[in-house]
Amino acid sequence: MKQKSGLLLLIFTILTFVLAACSFENDNSSDDKQSEEGSSEEENVLRIAETADIPTMDPIMTEDNVSTLWIDTVYEGLYRQAPGGEIVSGIAKKEETEVSDDGLTYTFHLREDAKWANGDPVTAQDFVYGWQRAVNPDNGSFYGNYLMSGKIKNAEQIFAGELPPEDLGVSAPDDYTFVVELEVPVPYFDSYVINSNFLPAHKEFVEEQGDQFSLSPEGILANGPFKMTSWQADSGWKLEKNEEYWDAENVALDGISVKVIKQADTRLSNYEVGELDRVTLQGSQVSENRTSPEYQVLSETAVFYMKMNQESLEKSEYMQNKNFRMALAKGFDKQAYIDVAYGNDSTPIDFYVPTEFIQHPETEEDFQTGSDLLSFDVEAAQEYWAAAKEELGFEEVSLSFLSGDTDTAKSISEVMKTELEKNLEGLTIETKNVPWAQQLDLMREKNYELAVSGWGPDYLDAVSFLDVFVTGGENNDVGYSNEEYDSLIKSAKTDLALDPVARFEALQDAEKILLEDAAIAPIMQRKTSVLVKDYVEGLDVRNPFANNYSFKYVELNK
Repeated sequence: MKQKSGLLLLIFTILTFVLAACSFENDNSSDDKQSEEGSSEEENVLRIAETADIPTMDPIMTEDNVSTLWIDTVYEGLYRQAPGGEIVSGIAKKEETEVSDDGLTYTFHLREDAKWANGDPVTAQDFVYGWQRAVNPDNGSFYGNYLMSGKIKNAEQIFAGELPPEDLGVSAPDDYTFVVELEVPVPYFDSYVINSNFLPAHKEFVEEQGDQFSLSPEGILANGPFKMTSWQADSGWKLEKNEEYWDAENVALDGISVKVIKQADTRLSNYEVGELDRVTLQGSQVSENRTSPEYQVLSETAVFYMKMNQESLEKSEYMQNKNFRMALAKGFDKQAYIDVAYGNDSTPIDFYVPTEFIQHPETEEDFQTGSDLLSFDVEAAQEYWAAAKEELGFEEVSLSFLSGDTDTAKSISEVMKTELEKNLEGLTIETKNVPWAQQLDLMREKNYELAVSGWGPDYLDAVSFLDVFVTGGENNDVGYSNEEYDSLIKSAKTDLALDPVARFEALQDAEKILLEDAAIAPIMQRKTSVLVKDYVEGLDVRNPFANNYSFKYVELNK
């Protein structure tokens, strides 16, 4: 993510998480007690922080960009994303991949020197098992259905319980050949298979762990650049370089140390006294540090928007009214939102698919053409509000606004409450701030009324954003439904798959419908302001899809 990871990569979603830096304190694990000899090695450990715990380390259960980031750090799939978005070989040798003329069969040739952290070889059977595990409805993968159905052969019927997982269109003719059969061509397949749900899995280890799989370092068997050595709930985690990784000689870091810190001021103060390698700035911290030589602004393809749940338990009648949604979507100042919650250079938007992400296949024009249908406009919002009042027969209404419990999330709650109550007479906003994992659960269950979410692309294509809101979609937690929209998305994924121009234009038409229906209320395309020590290299660019960063390529040059 969702999250970045569209998760991926929902980016999905992820509003409340920031990447910062800090040292571990009060950690009782034995590896913190270093000798003088070991202290020099500690200098090659990147110290960072998150604002909440990792929701999951199970590759098939991830739906947010924090889980995606750390899963990518300990596992490796067929391909890997290098800094800036380049797709490079992972366990599969990219230059040797074979694609059938009809685009429906991919044959991957795996490297024979790839190993799991226990020394076992990574084989094609591991990919078969990993993909079958993701598609098995008994395992409850939230993202697997969203990604695989309608693309991987038989995936939809397997999720529906009509076929066994063994009928998925994947096979292993030998230990180092992995074959994937598709139902339709997937133009973005190379970036698509980077997602966590397409990772291999060590069958013997997974089954031995049972319900303890991925819940602790002991329950995680890495095959990527790093392996997890400690993980304390809501406190932090540590990783060290995986010496069994096939490309370990090109992994510069000895490890990564992460601590959960929710307070922005605490992160910044730790950075200022030299205990942090990097910190994300929020609110007034941005303006106060703009002149620092360590200040950087990172552009992103993550977009943020307000969700209006049309299937909310108590307010569905209101949320299903288009005038009501239009009033909410146009009734708050997006720049004020950015100034209060972030204080940085994020850009107010009136669209959904981000700029500088996808270009027209012939003209190279940006996907976005400048729609202002959902721009901030108090007068227009009040007209829509008056129409909604007449149609629904109310003068006053109270809505709950769901958000996280970090400093930024609380600021978001307050600015949205202030803006909407000020501009829409008779509206009361009740804020509800909860931990991120709980917020994810509430949104997935559609047990909320209003919320702000972010979405980052899972792969390099506009459909990674637009597929979210098809009727009944796994990630459609706003309950939106439009037959014409569904038809355009389906065409883009089927009969137009090999017609790049027509497909591009169909996706543009789909976004137009989404905005005309005010299915969501776009807010901003995010930029991130950071302070970073001059010895840190490799964290100065955000990946355009899937995981935010690739720690494999980070170096500390002290």
